[in-house]
Amino acid sequence: MIELYRTEGTCIAKCNAVEEGCWVQLTSPTNAETEHIAALLSIEPSDLRAALDAEESARVSLEDGYTLILVDIPCRTADASAGIYTTVPLGILLTQKLVVTVCSVETPLLTAFSDGIVKDFSTRKKMRFVYQLLYRAATLYQQELRLVDRRRMEIEQHLNGTLRDSDLMELHALESTLVYFATSLRSNNTILDRLTRYKRLEQYPDDRELLDDVIIEIRQAIEMTSIYRDDIKGTRELFSAILDNRLNNAMKYLTSITLLMAIPTVISGFYGMNVNLEGMPFAGWESGFAIVCGLVLALCGLFAWILHRNHML
Repeated sequence: MIELYRTEGTCIAKCNAVEEGCWVQLTSPTNAETEHIAALLSIEPSDLRAALDAEESARVSLEDGYTLILVDIPCRTADASAGIYTTVPLGILLTQKLVVTVCSVETPLLTAFSDGIVKDFSTRKKMRFVYQLLYRAATLYQQELRLVDRRRMEIEQHLNGTLRDSDLMELHALESTLVYFATSLRSNNTILDRLTRYKRLEQYPDDRELLDDVIIEIRQAIEMTSIYRDDIKGTRELFSAILDNRLNNAMKYLTSITLLMAIPTVISGFYGMNVNLEGMPFAGWESGFAIVCGLVLALCGLFAWILHRNHML
C-alpha cells in the first residue's frame, strides 16, 4: 500500500502525487508498487524491498542520490499474550526531495505521524523528520519494555497460588522478547553513531541536538532491557526454587505417611503368620483385637508426634 503525506503548517494531510517535500509511506507493498516508486525516484528496488525481509540487519547505506537507513522497531506478535513482541525492519530512504518509509507491517510508530498524533514535525525538514522517527522508535521501545516488566510482575503474583505451565512458557516468551529488543537496540545504537559521523547528511544545530536526544533514549532503552532481563532471570530462578521446595515438601509428607502406614502393616503381618496362637499377645483374649488396634493407634500417634516435632509432618 502506498500513501502520500505532506505537512501544511502544523497539520498533515494526504496528497495525490509524489512531489518535493512529501512523505511516501509504503506498508507491505507489492512488487508492482515497489517497482513504481523505485522507477519514479531512481531508487534501487532491492533497497526498497530490504525492509520487507525480516532477517535484514540494521545498516546505513550511502547510495547515488539517496541514503538508506535501516533500523529495527518493536512489533506485537500475532495471537500472543500481552508483552510478547518481536522486531521488524523499518526502511527510511532520504532522497534529494523527499522521505520514503518502508515497513512490512502497519506500526503505531508511523501511524502516530500520519494521524497527526505527533506534533511539531515537517515532511520538508527531511533529516529532522528522520530523527523524530528514530526518537519515536526509541520511546516506543521503552513503552513496550514497561509492558513486559508489568506482565512479569503479574506472573509473579501466581507464586503464592498454583504455578501453571502457561506461566513458565509466557515467562520464557518475555525473555525472548527482551533478547530481540537487546539485539535490535544495539544495532540501532550503532546506526546512530554512524549518523553522527556522516558529513553528507545535512544537519542543523537543532537536528544535532535531537540526534543526541535519540542516542540518550536508545541507551536508556538498552539499560532498561538489561535490567528487565535480570529481573526475569531472577523470577525464573524463583519459580524453579519454589517448585523444587514444593516437590521436596510433598516427598517429605509422602515419606512420613509411608512410615506411619508401616506400623500397622508390620503388626498385622506378624498376626497373619501361620504360627501357634498361644505365642501371640492377646490372641486368646476376647477383646484382643480391640487391644491390638488400640496399641497400633497409640504407636502411630506417638510416631506422628515425633515426626511433627522434627518438622517431618
